Amino acid sequence: MSEPALIIGGGPAGMALALALHRGGVASRIVDARPRGAAKQDARILALSHGSRLSLEMLGVWQVIPHTPITTIHVSHQGGLGRTVIRAAEEDVPALGYVLAAGDLAAALDTAVAAAGIAYADNTPAPAQSDALLTIHAEGRIDKDEAATGVRTHDYGQHAVICTARSAQPHRGMAWERFTPAGPVALLPCVDSYAVVLTCPAAESDGIAALNDAAFLALLQQRFGPRVKLTGVSPRRVYPLGLRARQHPVGDRAVWIGNAAQTLHPVAGQGFNLALRDIMELADTLTDASDPGDVQLLARYAARRKFDRIGTIGFTDTLVRLFSNASPPLLHARGAGLLALDLLPAARSFLARRMMFGARGF
Repeated sequence: MSEPALIIGGGPAGMALALALHRGGVASRIVDARPRGAAKQDARILALSHGSRLSLEMLGVWQVIPHTPITTIHVSHQGGLGRTVIRAAEEDVPALGYVLAAGDLAAALDTAVAAAGIAYADNTPAPAQSDALLTIHAEGRIDKDEAATGVRTHDYGQHAVICTARSAQPHRGMAWERFTPAGPVALLPCVDSYAVVLTCPAAESDGIAALNDAAFLALLQQRFGPRVKLTGVSPRRVYPLGLRARQHPVGDRAVWIGNAAQTLHPVAGQGFNLALRDIMELADTLTDASDPGDVQLLARYAARRKFDRIGTIGFTDTLVRLFSNASPPLLHARGAGLLALDLLPAARSFLARRMMFGARGF
């Protein structure tokens, strides 16, 4: 007898989907080529939206995940006037988002998966063929061979240098996004420090990451500006940045989610938030389904997610291209746009809700 759903990948996306399907009465099995618990070692820092918090609360894991609230987001750009400030209080939410360790998220999901009795086969490569009614690909990036057909791609020529930084003053829940010609710089409140994402040209990233702490701190301070006095940094890691997105994340008894469906630039922190919205919608569409791989059900899911998915991918891509261009006319236009956001509460709320809930959140 065919199993209802096979989830390939035991990372956060795969485990979250298994829990969401379980909640909706659909049995699934996870297979992962890595040892179980490998995702708990992920040192990356995630910024999750308020909407993602609500989803994780529904899955019963939010309350055990250590997190730091983002109550204010300050957005500015280097070399021009104009800035905007988005506040949680104006949107009547406790926080706009939350900063947490990917490993902590994985640990909470793994515990919940085990408690729910969901089958999990680790050290198990994905089968070449499956008799499952639905196979969900939830692990890995879209490779170059796949990118040749049906995949939107763009190389931004940028890498992200990741670390944490200490500051002279408490962060008070404020996140900073600073756009510069070399790429955006983000400071995210994380426990009693900041999680730093310094974007730079790909050819410079290894050299920047290899700077001693004093030299790197000076570069970071110069790129970010004087609004926050930084006093120390941790060792750095480097990640390449690019856009890869499947035009059709649904196939014959198959669905792709998470990084298997799209990888985005981190500028707006939408990667896992978009994945979680896909996951919750897929689980909702398949609730109590006797055949979760039914072509009409999968088409319904794809149609429901199309607007938000295309909108979020396009929004992130446009931000990177618009704010990385040093053209003087664009510099002034960006400043005017940030000023307009600051002066128009409705426009600012539109942006805030889009970041919290996706393209349907307004």
